[in-house]
Amino acid sequence: MNWLPLARRLAREVIRPESRWHSAMAEVPRHVFVPRWWEPDGGVWALRDGPSDPDGWLAAAYSNRTLVTRVDARHADHAGPGDVVTGDAVPTSSATLPGLVVQMYRHAMIGDANDVLVTTGTGYGTALACARLGSGRVTSVDVDEELVKLAAGRLAELGEHPRMEVCDITGPLPGEYDRIVATVSVRPVPVSWLHALRPGGRLVTTLAGTGLILTADKTDDGGAEGRIEWDRAGFMRTRHGSTYAPPARLGPEAREGDGEEVTTSRYPLLYPPDAWDVMSMLELTVPGIDYRLRQAGDERTVWLLHPDRSWARAAAAGLLDSPTVHQAGPQRLWDELERIRNRLNREGGLPVYGARARLDPDGVLTLSRGSWSMTVD
Repeated sequence: MNWLPLARRLAREVIRPESRWHSAMAEVPRHVFVPRWWEPDGGVWALRDGPSDPDGWLAAAYSNRTLVTRVDARHADHAGPGDVVTGDAVPTSSATLPGLVVQMYRHAMIGDANDVLVTTGTGYGTALACARLGSGRVTSVDVDEELVKLAAGRLAELGEHPRMEVCDITGPLPGEYDRIVATVSVRPVPVSWLHALRPGGRLVTTLAGTGLILTADKTDDGGAEGRIEWDRAGFMRTRHGSTYAPPARLGPEAREGDGEEVTTSRYPLLYPPDAWDVMSMLELTVPGIDYRLRQAGDERTVWLLHPDRSWARAAAAGLLDSPTVHQAGPQRLWDELERIRNRLNREGGLPVYGARARLDPDGVLTLSRGSWSMTVD
């Protein structure tokens, strides 16, 4: 297959030619790492098989988009033609869109002599790091033994032999590094990262459930200081087993019931994942909210669901109509959302992006900007 012109085109689209990551992306065959993937299709996840559709394979592999390779415990490599995954299945591994991988690497300010730990997934990001630095400078880890084996084999096909380890990235890491770049999201930031970072080393990650990219440089006291970057990114959360806990259940009371409190919002209906600054602030304040959206024409309904059994449902007939809000449970989730929107309207912005970040040696993360501060535990 004539993939090289497509890889070069992708590099031109997402990286400036003077970047040292440009040649890496232009020369790494992404399709090798994603022979099969899952796509949402009418309420199910449908298998896409690259070898049976070479043109579609190359078009998908060399586009700047994420390709889901594992849904729940079902890896696309072990599925057959026509297979689907139904129900409340959730993605558990993917090939991150290439531009975002490079964005994370650029935030790490990786030098030619740096030893780098990255996360594995399909292995494509590892391949980019190897092409840029050489295999001897790269360690790649994943909690999933099968993913590590698949990625190691595909990297070997390209002549790359980085250190590959099966490892829960939230626990002890297999060495010391100048840079740690996680294309999974965490909360809290594992204290083991501080132990594995060399003096002056840098970590780059995202905070789980938010669009916040954290960069931090190790300080002499064993902690780290940095900031929340201005650009946005979202990654799957770290997992510790074969899959994630099931999403919060949308029970009959949350679906249609009155709840314990009924109010009318002062604002047009908002689906928080459409507004990353609002969603990020809400996640910092009330971690673990799961969002659902139902839309029929201009009529929309949004649910906020929490593991403590709190829920909120807001429905509006038109785009500019004030929604009717039903809430129940230990927390008033929509009230928390309204407080954040009040602040946004009052101050013209939210303080999360651009915030200063301080990681204490014991792993406690504090964000601050102006008079605002928050401990993220």
